[in-house]
Amino acid sequence: MNEDRFAKTPKPPYYAVIFTNQLNSDDGSYGETADRMVELAQTMPGFLGVESTRDETGLGITVSYWQDEKSIANWKANGEHIEARRGGNEKWYEHYELRVAKIERAYDGPR
Repeated sequence: MNEDRFAKTPKPPYYAVIFTNQLNSDDGSYGETADRMVELAQTMPGFLGVESTRDETGLGITVSYWQDEKSIANWKANGEHIEARRGGNEKWYEHYELRVAKIERAYDGPR
């Protein structure tokens, strides 16, 4: 198991932004942009971690973890992030769903 793929989050409560998407195309710039967004998010106050995966059909799930809703709002308002979302809407995504959840309990295993 590669533990580097798991976010190291604090004890709850904290928030998760769950972004599920289906790529419809990639002109070669999607991966670079996605990597940049992770790099940028890591510099934002309140960022706690991220976990992301994509299958061979282009379905991807990224969960980013945040200290509070204000931190999420600041991330959403970031200019570079706004431009990346525009690119997603205009050229990369066939469909996406975004959900924000408050984490009340968390545990890991096996024990």
